Amino acid sequence: MKVAVTAYCVCNGLGRTTMEVLENLRAGRHGLRPCPLSVPFEMMCGVVPDPVPSLPDRHARLSVRQLELGWLGYQEIAPAVADAIERFGAQRVGAALGTSTGGIAHTEEAYFEWRRTSTLPPRYNLHAHSFHAIGRLLRAEAGWRGPTYVVSTACSSSAKVFSSARRLLRSGRCDAVLVGGVDSLALTTVRGFHGLSASSASRCRPFSAERDGMNVGEGAAYVLLERDGRARAYLAGIGESNDAFHMSAPDPEGRGAIAAMRAALADAGLTASDIDYVNAHGTGTVRNDVAEAKAITEVLGKSVPVVSTKSYTGHMLGAGGATEAVFSLVALEQQWIPQNLALDPVDPEIELDLPTQPQQRPIRHVLSNSFAFGGSNVTLAFSGVPA
Repeated sequence: MKVAVTAYCVCNGLGRTTMEVLENLRAGRHGLRPCPLSVPFEMMCGVVPDPVPSLPDRHARLSVRQLELGWLGYQEIAPAVADAIERFGAQRVGAALGTSTGGIAHTEEAYFEWRRTSTLPPRYNLHAHSFHAIGRLLRAEAGWRGPTYVVSTACSSSAKVFSSARRLLRSGRCDAVLVGGVDSLALTTVRGFHGLSASSASRCRPFSAERDGMNVGEGAAYVLLERDGRARAYLAGIGESNDAFHMSAPDPEGRGAIAAMRAALADAGLTASDIDYVNAHGTGTVRNDVAEAKAITEVLGKSVPVVSTKSYTGHMLGAGGATEAVFSLVALEQQWIPQNLALDPVDPEIELDLPTQPQQRPIRHVLSNSFAFGGSNVTLAFSGVPA
């Protein structure tokens, strides 16, 4: 069962609107800048440009950056969601959203205030910290009444939700499901990746021989899936695996990634030769990029174009899967793929087709990879609408 993609939107370090993001993506501009958080080391981060608006007054106590980013991103897709509610009824519309850290930055601020004064700040609200806060906020504002899930599986969170959404559609429980993800910068992640020696003080360089780590990013992305809607593209297949090789390192042979990619192809009824573009997980860490390159080569060969868009946005954690799904959908709709940034010299261990200029080319089917800590692997297969 193909699922229709009827709307999408995105905000991240490249811009606050989908138009801004795509203009900068196509122009080869990145959205990375020095980390705005107070940390005793250098790190580049993907930071959503100011201003990021506060929540409406009725939700003022929830106005923390993670929810503000989720709200900012949602505004563009809100009319499409409202239309789905009008067509199908509120009970027939649901949501499956992803986040890696939720509103943990809010609790970090409260903790430091407590350390300083022995009291929690008056504005602290535990509900703003919770993973499910973004689902409750959007459900209350949009008015859908179907199931609402918030999934947290680290960096695969907002790719996993496509599977949850498809189950709701296939089971007949919903006729439309909003999927997406949101994460904001937090000391937990910025310091955490630095502590793992996985972050870079400069711009990340996926697949480059000179790569030295990843950049944490923030933002939000949403996609509206419908059972029978007027499709802009199709969710054709989903592949999931869990290799549990290591808590934070990938299987060096890419076995979990291989399993996810093959499962996505089988689910979509596609072969390796059908794939015209791969949006790679491509974090810019030494181990990830080699392992993923081995997996892509094993499943698809060496001739399919591969791009990591994390060189534009940073690694957006719980928002990464949905963001890269949107970039894959844009490739299908507009028939172009972006370039890899700061690639040269390419790692000689990586034998992939890695474009260094944007390419206008026929694109029928795309794979988008999201591989998380603990070996939580997801590959999404998208197909274009036949001419």
